[in-house]
Amino acid sequence: MTPPVFDGDNYQMWVVCMETYLEALDLWEAVEEDYEIQSLPENPTVAQIKSQKEKKMKKSKAKACLFATISPMVFTRIMCLKSAKEIWDYLKAEYEGDERICGMQTLNLIREFELQRMKESKSVKEYSDRLLSIANKVRLLGSVLKDSRIVEKLLVTILEWFEATITTLEITKDLSKISLAELLNALQA
Repeated sequence: MTPPVFDGDNYQMWVVCMETYLEALDLWEAVEEDYEIQSLPENPTVAQIKSQKEKKMKKSKAKACLFATISPMVFTRIMCLKSAKEIWDYLKAEYEGDERICGMQTLNLIREFELQRMKESKSVKEYSDRLLSIANKVRLLGSVLKDSRIVEKLLVTILEWFEATITTLEITKDLSKISLAELLNALQA
């Protein structure tokens, strides 16, 4: 499976996909560290020739993978860079932002999470998907938003006609320890 094409949006999600993709192809080392390829000694062994060729190939393949998963607009910014590591570092500096920007994005997402309310026209699935989407964006930025917080949010903001289900859950389970999956299954049932 190929990772999504990076077009300048959703950098954090693209990074997770790309890192996994490159690790699966055994190319991550070429991105993580810009290792030097040693020149061959006089009268090299077959193993030395093979090792050098493999290292060159990994660097080239890693760079090709990065080029293949970047939109033309972003490609024009990185096409002059010589190694996969240089490309990776440039994209990180350009699109990840500094700690202050990530912190502000996280705060905005948490504010959005806190302001969410279930609407009469929406199903539990749609509402929980919206909350989980925001929570996952917070997690991609490196912050923690625990499932227990999502459970609390659901219990507090769920529509009144779910009160009977919540009351049944209170009687049969400890709501402070109920998992998100259990709560969603009970509400959807």
